[in-house]
Amino acid sequence: MKISAKVDYACRVLAELARLHGTANLAQIDHLARVEAVPANFLAQILSELRNGGLITSRRGIAGGYALARPPDQISLYDIVVVIEGDILELSGNHQGRTGRRMKQIWLEVRGALEDKARAITVDMFATRTPEEMYYI
Repeated sequence: MKISAKVDYACRVLAELARLHGTANLAQIDHLARVEAVPANFLAQILSELRNGGLITSRRGIAGGYALARPPDQISLYDIVVVIEGDILELSGNHQGRTGRRMKQIWLEVRGALEDKARAITVDMFATRTPEEMYYI
């Protein structure tokens, strides 16, 4: 299983928005790109998906920018993955053969465990407050 760069970038950008949550400051795309080392052209696409998925809000104009749509402790890693990728673990759809149905059941159990863990991890948990601060799961 591989975590896409898109999901990783989305998590990092949401962490930065969490740091700003509760202030009057909106994050602008150049700030997000610089602070989280995300290519600006790719970031615009990610922000659009996060906005369409209801995780962030945006305001246009000179004083515009991006903010979390909900408090950081109410946005889970599961929410982010689903908005960006769809399922946490996508099954192949081929469940034929002697072991196919059993493997489908096993993969569904694995997906359920991943979903449970991803729902338990929220943006506030991976948003460090200072550059020196690190979080270990």
